[in-house]
Amino acid sequence: MRSEDRKAATAAYKERKSVAGIYAFRCEASGQIWVGRAPDLATIENRLRFTLRHGSHRQRSLQTAWNAQGSDAFRFEALERLEDEDIAYVLDRVLKERLAHWQAKLNAEAL
Repeated sequence: MRSEDRKAATAAYKERKSVAGIYAFRCEASGQIWVGRAPDLATIENRLRFTLRHGSHRQRSLQTAWNAQGSDAFRFEALERLEDEDIAYVLDRVLKERLAHWQAKLNAEAL
């Protein structure tokens, strides 16, 4: 990749609009569900799977299930997108409230 192309790709990535939200990570084999919140739903699945593959995820129950069932047993699902919240402290509060809602609704563990 040429230097100009790399710079253009980097600039485009930085300028893209991120969408915050709530997600679920489900283990199809065991029926377990974990829910989490993310400032950017487009990147969280990759980060989540990376830490699990390397055995370094901080949620022990998720890491244990991943080790026992394997990566093919897990499915990522965006539950709710919050596109209109631009102010950081409002977004954080809304994400916490929505995470609690989905955690109770799905009887899931928080990530």
